[in-house]
Amino acid sequence: MESLAVWFTNTLGAYISKELVIFIISMIPILELRGGLLAASLLQVPIEAAVPICIVGNVIPVPLILLFVRRVFRLLRNVKGIGRIIQKLEKRAMSKSENIKRYEFWGLVLFVGVPLPGTGAWTGSLIAALLEVDFKKSILAVLLGIIMATVIMSVVSYGLLGAVIS
Repeated sequence: MESLAVWFTNTLGAYISKELVIFIISMIPILELRGGLLAASLLQVPIEAAVPICIVGNVIPVPLILLFVRRVFRLLRNVKGIGRIIQKLEKRAMSKSENIKRYEFWGLVLFVGVPLPGTGAWTGSLIAALLEVDFKKSILAVLLGIIMATVIMSVVSYGLLGAVIS
């Protein structure tokens, strides 16, 4: 993830503002808020400016995923060539869903909040939508998870990483 964040930072940073770079990175699946905060520390964006930008960037896709992903997948499942990709996405997301099935709300919070590969707001929202978890419960759980990830990644990006870079 770090190399992706650095690549986006270097590539986009030449054309747009630092703040817009971290906003865009925070919206991208896989990178999300984690990549946004890492990029913000590399770009030397103050943490008090970076955190709200990254949170907003990470939150924007969540309601869209929760509300529309099942319909979009249903439509795309019948499109030649794309159907297999949709099945793989669903299978991969559902393979990570055990704790969310078991603990629903708190499982979703932890899944989104603990910054491990394959977790985050995008995948958590996808799993919640596929499991048909209540929309309000899903939104609240994902938001709490994003806040948790923000705290963890702020310490990592600005604390430990900041000490190494300085």
